[in-house]
Amino acid sequence: MAESKKYRPLVIAASVLVPVVVVILFTVRIPDAEPLTFLPPIYAGINALTSLLLIAALYFIKNGQRKIHEALMKLCIGLSLIFLVMYIAYHMTTDPTPFGGEGVIKYVYYFILISHILLSIIVIPLVLTSYTRAITSEFISHKKISKITFPVWLYVAVTGVIVYLMISPYY
Repeated sequence: MAESKKYRPLVIAASVLVPVVVVILFTVRIPDAEPLTFLPPIYAGINALTSLLLIAALYFIKNGQRKIHEALMKLCIGLSLIFLVMYIAYHMTTDPTPFGGEGVIKYVYYFILISHILLSIIVIPLVLTSYTRAITSEFISHKKISKITFPVWLYVAVTGVIVYLMISPYY
């Protein structure tokens, strides 16, 4: 039996709980809290940095520098967790901002936003599975799942920046 299988219950639990908790927390407003309106450019910057670090991590693993790759991937996971905390904190203190664009750009925005949200849910089990396979030295199966995980995670990180840039005039 593969060593990573012992992590499967944790991967499944986190993959279900994180989106459910995020949805629940979106309905919670902290009474009389100061809106954390300074957070969106910070977490957009975290997404941008994550994008660059994902590309760097790919470069390093392709060039046989596993330790650097490993450190960068752990940093990407950490940045994603920081992003998630900031994103939730922002939405618990601030009313949603409606997109003000009209015409074709509105459809482009909503396509990017919806695909970003759906893939951000899908990327959770992909990242966790990729990670558990790496830490259990199951590198062949890690490489297989990472070929799916990498483009999805990169898309989520890049579109997070794009969504921010498109909505920022309306804050």
